[in-house]
Amino acid sequence: MTHSQLMLFVKIVETGSFTKAGEQLNMTQPAVSRAISALESELGVTLMIRDRKSGVILTDIGLRLLAIFRDILRGYNKVEQEVTAEKGFEVGTVRVGVFPIVSAHFLPKILRVIGEKYPGLTFELHEGTIDEIKKWLDSRMIDVGWIIPPSNELETIPFFRDELCLLHRDDHPLQSRPTIHITDLDNEPMIVCKGGFVTPIYELFQQFGATLHAKYDGHNISTALSMIQEGLGVSIVSKTSLSLSALPPNVRVRTIDPQPFREIHLAVPSLKEAPHGVKLFLQTARELYLSGDRNH
Repeated sequence: MTHSQLMLFVKIVETGSFTKAGEQLNMTQPAVSRAISALESELGVTLMIRDRKSGVILTDIGLRLLAIFRDILRGYNKVEQEVTAEKGFEVGTVRVGVFPIVSAHFLPKILRVIGEKYPGLTFELHEGTIDEIKKWLDSRMIDVGWIIPPSNELETIPFFRDELCLLHRDDHPLQSRPTIHITDLDNEPMIVCKGGFVTPIYELFQQFGATLHAKYDGHNISTALSMIQEGLGVSIVSKTSLSLSALPPNVRVRTIDPQPFREIHLAVPSLKEAPHGVKLFLQTARELYLSGDRNH
């Protein structure tokens, strides 16, 4: 087995295509097929099946070896980073998992600052849901990512406390209440955003013995705002995500008493085993958003 064969195998899995993997690694399709055939021949097992409808399907042994191959490639990357760091340089690729609020609000500044300090580091960004990021970390598809607790077997660093608020249309009966308590939302038709809000909101309702009536599921703040504008329900969202969207004229932002929040953490499979580049990324993120102004 060679480093290039393992890299190619993982890239085929991630892209779902022999052709796309070859394009990204500057290999022709025949060369890609020969390399995978040679790897399977050396191991004496079939790792993947090409299917016209489904693309690439991993066999059971291929699925089990995928995690091992990723660990091996991670080891290569870690060796490269440690050796170059010893020589006074920082190089390598850091694979980062983000969800929309993070990629819009926090990530750009982190990448700019770390790029100025360590121009030899490159970053591979994977944007997805909280659950997808956790799975990518578990499978070692990415090196570091932002998640909402709980974190299972991952090691995390608290990164940001995101305050939550209530949105409702300006003619909603709640408009007349001077303050909003979570019990005021008992059985109220709720538009629940999937972007990392579900667990904190359910826990909040359970804490005060209220019933969460999740009438609609949304995937982003824009969808929730449009549905509220039409009078389809109310929604609890983060103030950070709201700051990135234009508020319709007939939608009101209300503070909930007591003030609810959700914790955003940075997570890695292992802090001790993290490559040098990942540690530099964590250090930069902490310096920008933990040691300084939390509202950057």
